[in-house]
Amino acid sequence: MGMWYWWTILGMALVTYIPRAFPLTFLEGKELPPVVSGVLRNIPYAVLGALIFPAILYVQQDNLLFGLIGTVVAFSLAFLFSNVMVVVLGTIGVLAIYSLIF
Repeated sequence: MGMWYWWTILGMALVTYIPRAFPLTFLEGKELPPVVSGVLRNIPYAVLGALIFPAILYVQQDNLLFGLIGTVVAFSLAFLFSNVMVVVLGTIGVLAIYSLIF
């Protein structure tokens, strides 16, 4: 391996470590305001949505409707049942039937 591999790994390690170490070091024992706590609590959901949304649009190369149908079915099942297994299996089932028909 070239030296630039090690510099890349070191850089990635620092970029990953610093945001995790900063709050532990400087915010230890301090109470955050409720607004800041609320925002920080919702960041994982926002990031997850940002990661999933493009995948919905491009799940099949030439068929945007496939992803939209899956999204509508998943949201509907999640609203009705709120069981992850029901949502996943139901969406897979509906999209499998859609794939067979179209």
